[in-house]
Formats: sequence, structure tokens, C-alpha cells
Amino acid sequence: MDSLSQFALGAAVGQATLGRSLGRRALWWGGLLGTLPDLDVLIPMGGPMADFTYHRSWSHSILVHAVVAPVFARLVLARARQLGSTLSLRQAGWAVFFIFATHAVLDAMTIYGTQLFWPIPMAPIGMGSVFIIDPLYTVPLLITILWAAFLRTEDGRQRVNRWGLRISSGYLIWSLVAQQIALGEARRSLDAAGVRADPLVAIAAPLNTLSWRFVAIDGDRYLEGYTSLIDGAAPDWYAYPRERAAVAAIGEHEPVQRLQWFTKGAWAASVEDDDLIVADLRMGLEPDYVFRFRVAERDADGAWQAIPEELERARFGVETLGWTWRRITTPEPKPGATPWIPEVDLGP
Repeated sequence: MDSLSQFALGAAVGQATLGRSLGRRALWWGGLLGTLPDLDVLIPMGGPMADFTYHRSWSHSILVHAVVAPVFARLVLARARQLGSTLSLRQAGWAVFFIFATHAVLDAMTIYGTQLFWPIPMAPIGMGSVFIIDPLYTVPLLITILWAAFLRTEDGRQRVNRWGLRISSGYLIWSLVAQQIALGEARRSLDAAGVRADPLVAIAAPLNTLSWRFVAIDGDRYLEGYTSLIDGAAPDWYAYPRERAAVAAIGEHEPVQRLQWFTKGAWAASVEDDDLIVADLRMGLEPDYVFRFRVAERDADGAWQAIPEELERARFGVETLGWTWRRITTPEPKPGATPWIPEVDLGP
């Protein structure tokens, strides 16, 4: 999630675990500790693809959190003792661990991909049930931690803080339920068209959990779909080529393999002039993806040659973004795109 959401969550968890030892200072300690895992973005990892795919790895691993929590706990404990608190190292350690771990779990609910069990070699977890910025999650936490900060009694702060955690956590549970409803609609729609997508990903649309975007990989093409939980219409789909042959022509290029692993197959390539671009299909809207990498170029003979990857500047279509909001209530076609109709489909 965004840094403001993580600060708010850290503050709320800090208040819940440290409030009776630090008073309202627990809000600030929790908020600051809750933002620390995202500082890994300041550490170069060796290249654009590495920077992309190693973010949310070691810094978001609950195994690492268990190791480093006692270190940060000593800082909290030193402050607590200055205030005359009887807080123990064990209590402080558990509080720091929960602040770090809830940060990582919240990030795992977005689509990016969080390596919760690094260094165990497993694919990152990216559920995609909430968008990276969602006011309906963050605002209740902000209201309650600000409210708690002005209350004089610890009992009052704890009571208000618990309501913020209940409301925000309830919203996350709702997002998982909504995602399963949307996935069910997508599967029924694709099954009726005879498409067996692998993978099929449901991603919360920007700033809400009522409209959903799908990425369905079907061999040499991918389908992008949209649905709303309240408009009563079936999902609409759009088909695009994946350019798998061009990717195969450059062999086992490490940046491409890393992207394929990180996205769990939700990737595609495109040919732009004499450049081969690979993209993470999960983040963005066709054709505007956040993470696009130039990985090959044509030589004088027209053959593809792998090159060190270069991150392409992200493109954002304001018109398309506005359409995603209208799509919540109105099943209108995507601007500039032709819907895919299975009965007349001739392939990518």
C-alpha cells in the first residue's frame, strides 16, 4: 500500500501494542516503524528489473522481521524506560514484530508481489484484492488515530483505536469476498467462450473494490476484462497478442525470466519499432502499464538481440482512468478498444 496507509496502520498497531507503556507516543513509534520496510526502495539492487522484483523481498519477509524485531525493540524499550514504563524486551519485541508483519501482509493484499517468506525460494504473494491506494481502507484509520491522539485517557485511546482497526480490517475481508465474486463471473464468462486461461488474475480497479480488472493468459494472446459488482452486466473482454515468438528468439534472457517468475505468467511483450518491450500486465491498463522494460532490439539482419534491460517511462491515459470509474455503474466499452467477441474471434 501507499506510505500514508502504512503509517496509519503502523500507528494503529503501535497504539494497540504499546499504548499502555508509551501513551500517545505509541502512535508515532508505530507509524515510523510501519514505514521502515518500504525504505528498501532506496537501495540499488543492480538494475531496473532487479530493483522492481527485489522490492518487498527481504524487507517484507516475516522471517527477517522475527530476527530484527529485538534490535528495534531495544530502541523502543530505552524510550519506555525513560518514561518510567515497566515494558519488557519481550513485549517490545512482539510489538515491533506485529508492526512490521502487518505492513508486509497489507502489501501482500495488493497485486505488486510481496515475498513474505524470503529467503525461501517461492513466488511472491500478490492477492490484488485492494488497489495500492484505497481511501476506504486508509481514511477510517486516519480518523481514529488522529482522534486517539487528542484523547487524554489510555482507555479512550485504546477504544477508539480498536474501532479503526476493526473497520479497516473488515474492509480487507470484504475485498477478498468481492474478489471471489468477480472471479466467479470471469470464469463463467470465459468458460462459456471455451477459454481456459492460465493464469486468470482479478485485480481491484483504482481506488475501489466494486469494479474489477482481469488478466487472462491464453497461449499466444492475453485477454483484458472488466466487470462491476453492481451494474448487472457480464464482463467485457479485449484481446491482444503476447509476442511470445519474439521473446523466445532471444533465449533465456535473465531479466525476462525474472519478470515471468515475478508475475506468475501474467506478462506480455510488444514490438515497438525495432524494440522488444516486456510488460507486467497486472499493474496498469492496456496499453498503459507501469512496469515496461526494453529487453531486445533488432540487428541489421532483422534478428532479435538481447540487451541489458531498460525501464520505459510509464504512460498513463487520463481518459481510460476516468472510464474505470464510470464502469462501476455503466457497462460502456473501453475508450479506443474493440471488445472481443468469441463467436467471431480469429485469434490475436
